[in-house]
Amino acid sequence: MGNFDKKLERFWEIFYQHGGYTKVLTGLRNTAYIAVAGLAIGIIIGTIIAIIEVFPKYKRLPKILNGFCTFYVGLFRGSPIVVQLLVTYYVVLPLLEINIPPLNVCVLVFGLNSGAYVSEIMRGGIMSVDPGQMEAGRALGLSYSTTMLKIVVPQAIKNILPTLGNEFIALIKETSVVSFVGAADLYVAFNYIGTNSYEFMVPYLAMALIYIVMVMIIALLVRIMERSLRKSDRRN
Repeated sequence: MGNFDKKLERFWEIFYQHGGYTKVLTGLRNTAYIAVAGLAIGIIIGTIIAIIEVFPKYKRLPKILNGFCTFYVGLFRGSPIVVQLLVTYYVVLPLLEINIPPLNVCVLVFGLNSGAYVSEIMRGGIMSVDPGQMEAGRALGLSYSTTMLKIVVPQAIKNILPTLGNEFIALIKETSVVSFVGAADLYVAFNYIGTNSYEFMVPYLAMALIYIVMVMIIALLVRIMERSLRKSDRRN
């Protein structure tokens, strides 16, 4: 117990007296930014892909777009996100002679990766909506795309909200690999504290606790949103 107290005291010295908390706050901000922005991009991409996949394939263009979407989903679901980060940052961007800050690269890759998963989630949500909703929209004179975006997709999002919450949680946890391309996240912050205090037990325990708290908060918010949506359904 006395040994742990010494570790805790050393952790507090680096964390507070030597300004380690600033790195933790920066890491926490970057982790949240990557996850939130990545999910937002993923929802946009995933919704577009899902709409293309359920679009009637009577003409050549929808078939071509569907083939591209199938390739895209297979590419990003078939490789680990750390590999996607490394290939994008160290191979693709240098070949294209594009210079992007590591944090923005992480947002881009996480968004593209999330889009592949959200597309399957969204497609399932769209398929769960009563087909009569699409028929009613078309009967009112709305186009296929307008009916899909204004009537079907909003209902699909309500159906898949818990699954989207799980995707957000997965993104939060996956941000622990962004240090591979030089982005500062919670791992980098607590690794700095551990390196300077010459012990890693307390820093890594603190890092795990922060991840757990973040996940619990997200889960709570998703449940609150679900209850709110159920109440609105009952009012209708």
